[in-house]
Amino acid sequence: MKRSHLALLIVMNLFWAGTYSAFKGLALTLTPGELTTLRYALATILIGLLWPLLPGKAPQRRDLFKTAIMGILVFSVGPRLQVLGVHLGKAGDASVLIALEPLVTAVAAALFLREHVPFRRWIGFGIGLSGVLLLNHGWRIGIPWAGLIASLIFLSSFLCEAAYSVIGKPLLGHSGILKVVAVALGWGTLVNLLLDGPNTWTKLPELTTAAWLVMAYLTVICTLVGYSLWYLVIRDTDVSLAAMTILLQPAVGVFIAALTVGESLHWGQLWGSAAIVIGLGVGLNVQPRAPSPEECAPPASL
Repeated sequence: MKRSHLALLIVMNLFWAGTYSAFKGLALTLTPGELTTLRYALATILIGLLWPLLPGKAPQRRDLFKTAIMGILVFSVGPRLQVLGVHLGKAGDASVLIALEPLVTAVAAALFLREHVPFRRWIGFGIGLSGVLLLNHGWRIGIPWAGLIASLIFLSSFLCEAAYSVIGKPLLGHSGILKVVAVALGWGTLVNLLLDGPNTWTKLPELTTAAWLVMAYLTVICTLVGYSLWYLVIRDTDVSLAAMTILLQPAVGVFIAALTVGESLHWGQLWGSAAIVIGLGVGLNVQPRAPSPEECAPPASL
């Protein structure tokens, strides 16, 4: 992975870490369906206005069908499950659970994209997940059954998120990145409007200035910039390697939840954050491939 791409993904994950606190903050005004509908409708309008300026070809025929399926999963089904899980549970818990998404994405990439996941990367995942246990009071005896349903709902959204990489990466060889994002957003928004369009419209007058600022953050930074940047990186990088950076979200998200929605902190979160950072260091430190004998051979004389 290019250092510039790694730096951009790290910054982007810092922004994504705040989305769960944003969901929690908007829960008093918008239902999960309404929040999802408004967020992606605004994103679709913005990128639609820029359509004539977007480079590359639009998805066509079979690629268009795949983009539509991906858009519905990623921009309608998955977000509704995430927001519902946060509404039923805690933003901090969701920030911790997000650490399992790289594992889901890596397995999906190995199965469907035939990516080789180096053993060192699995070790990094394992160290990162040990940090998640520390974040979530993993040393205590017993299982926190109270939040189990919320956690399972949130975890189920990862299958939809994985579709963005697994279905989307092959499309990038035929279509422009931004046009794939635009078409996927359009299909997801169409389904969202059919489900919650009228209800969302009636809630608009209830949104405060602060709520609109949060929606702008979710729409512009976390959606348009974030999803486009992800495709820019995985076009030339293994999906499982890019997914390692998602482990930053638990370490940052719990502190954002404490600052913005008043959720409590504990010492395990400090040690858990340190373990996650170590896991990232191990998993991302992939040695370059050794050149083959053919590549080392001197060029043939002319």
